[in-house]
Parts: sequence; C-alpha cells; structure tokens
Amino acid sequence: MIGLPALYTFAGLVFAAYAILSLARRRIGNAAFWGLVAASFLAGDRFGDFGNGLLVLALVVLAGTGALKKPEPGDEADDGSRLGNKLFLPALIIPVTALGGTFLLPGSGLIDPKQITLVSLGLGVILALIALYVWLRPPALSALEEGRRLIDAVGWAAVLPQMLASLGAVFAVAGVGDLVGGAAGTFIPKGNLFAAVAAYGIGMALFTMIMGNAFAAFPVMTAAIGLPLLIHGFGGNPAIVCAIGMLAGFCGTLMTPMAANFNIVPAALLELKDRNAVVKAQVGTALPLLACNILLIYWLAFR
Repeated sequence: MIGLPALYTFAGLVFAAYAILSLARRRIGNAAFWGLVAASFLAGDRFGDFGNGLLVLALVVLAGTGALKKPEPGDEADDGSRLGNKLFLPALIIPVTALGGTFLLPGSGLIDPKQITLVSLGLGVILALIALYVWLRPPALSALEEGRRLIDAVGWAAVLPQMLASLGAVFAVAGVGDLVGGAAGTFIPKGNLFAAVAAYGIGMALFTMIMGNAFAAFPVMTAAIGLPLLIHGFGGNPAIVCAIGMLAGFCGTLMTPMAANFNIVPAALLELKDRNAVVKAQVGTALPLLACNILLIYWLAFR
C-alpha cells in the first residue's frame, strides 16, 4: 500500500539528484547541504533522534557559514516566455490530480486511506513532469537542472517549514501549549464562545508570526485553546476548528518576516529595495481574512 514512505523516498531521490548535480559543478557546500536533506528523507527513520539532531546541526553549520552558493551567472535556461500563459497548463495537472485522487481513490486498496491526498499530490507532480516532457521535449536532465538552480536560489530557507514544524512539535511536547492555555484562561470570559474562538484565531496568527510557520503554531495553540475549550468545552467540530484554525495561522504567515521562504526570499529574488515590501503589501489582505476565518469557525463549527 502506497503511503508517506513512498513520498519521502521520491523527495529524497530528488534532493539526492540536486546534490549530485551540485557536486558535478564543484559546488561542494550545496552538494553537502542537499545531500544531508536527501539523507533525512531517505533514511531519517533509521538515524534515531541523536543522529537526526546531528544532521540538523550540520545543516545549520553549512547554512550559517555561507557554504551554500547562489546559482552561477548564465545558469538560467530558456524562460519559456514564448509560450505565454500556456506554460501554466501542466501545473494545473497537480491540483486536479490531487483533488481527483482524494475523491476517487478511497477504497482502491492501493493507497493508504490516511494519505490519499498527499500521495495524489505526488502523483500529480509526476504526471505534470511527464506532460511537460511529452509537450516540450527538453533535455533529459532539464527538470533536475532547473530544480537545482531554483533550490540554490532559495537556499537554506527551503527547509525552514520542516524545521519550524518540528520546533512546534517540540514546544507541544515540552508543555508550552498548557502554559499558553493557562494564560488564556485568565482573560477569556467563562462560557463566552466567541471570545474563545477569537483567542484561538488571533493566537494562531500571532504565534505564527513569532514562529514563522503555521505548522509550528498549530500544535501549541490547538493544545492550549482548540482542544480543551473549542472542541471539548463547547463541542466544536474538530475538522472545522482545526482546518480553519490553520487558515487563521496562515494569515500570520502573510504578516511576518520570520516566514522567510514566503516573504523575504521573494523580495531577495526580485531585488526589491525594501526587504519587507512583500509583508507590507500583504497586511491589508491578511487582517480582513483573519477576521473572516474567526467568523467562519464561530458560524460553522458549533452547529
């Protein structure tokens, strides 16, 4: 049965290819960094906690010492401008496959029922690549070369979401959620559903702004307010509370430079004079969207 291990192997092989291509170009720091990322995907479950900790420290050393180099001048391939908007058509294969697989593949017996959407997403990536190769007939290694060029441009920030999600899990295990929940209980009026929902939504956004990633905020705020108050206390629908709660967290992502891969890297790639220009442009959207998410939880989760 196909599940997460297959996706991890696929991702690991891609990063391994980036490492090999970097090594072939004598970009030793890049090769080492992406090689370690590949190792974490391919064999992280065999390394144990101590081994994975050492791997993460090695990644930090490589990133902190500036070992990763940006793409070399002249690396850019044909930008595809001659194709116009048609170039985006294969990209639509990915969400269509993910959506279709989610609805059509349950009960097939081929895919882990708990991972159907993620596996379908991975399948969509493969189908989109096949479509591009059939349509454009590029050189065999062009997808990997362009992927390596792009990942080198993004640099260490490409693994920031995984790091922050892991940090959120560590915080949850350490009991930070209980501390936040205790503090929240002092200012949320007892029995006031809307105040509890607002505290959860705003807390998700604020903690995401601090951590830089909603995946890091989710285990903490859900343990602090989502589960004890909204779900157990007021009988809220767990799926609605958690799903829209994540969306509230993403509103925080739009408003923080800590979300470097979303807000700082694009500014750097576009060579904007103001490194916070992306954040400033998104605040006007994030705040009304946060209010809408809070109202949606209040209206939909407690019927």
